[in-house]
Amino acid sequence: MRKILDEFKKFALRGNAIDLAVGIIIGAAFNGIVTSLVKDIVTPPIGWLLGRVDFSDLYINLTSENFDSLAAAKQAGAATINYGMFINALISFVITAWVLFILVKVINKLKEQERDEPQKTNNTPEDIALLREIRDSLKK
Repeated sequence: MRKILDEFKKFALRGNAIDLAVGIIIGAAFNGIVTSLVKDIVTPPIGWLLGRVDFSDLYINLTSENFDSLAAAKQAGAATINYGMFINALISFVITAWVLFILVKVINKLKEQERDEPQKTNNTPEDIALLREIRDSLKK
């Protein structure tokens, strides 16, 4: 049991696992932002342009009863196809995918710049550097 706990500790404290956990937490927060962006900012103007349509209230009623809204149909327990919610989810996906695409593109560009920069560290051994100094002094 002790060995398993030690292995788990080693795994959990490894940089990749912590980075993954941070990424998941940030992703969940980002999902809330994108959902609000779609629900509260993007779809209302589109719905207004299409004749005051609320996407979240678009549905197909699969029963013979008539309902004034999706909320009323759900409250009655009616079977519905909620294609308006699907449209919202689709818009959220496109926005999320676009932002992630831009983010990955920027990160890749930064990594490429980092690789292209010449190494500025002095990797010359001390004895070689000393010999070069002596040579330069003799030349003078």
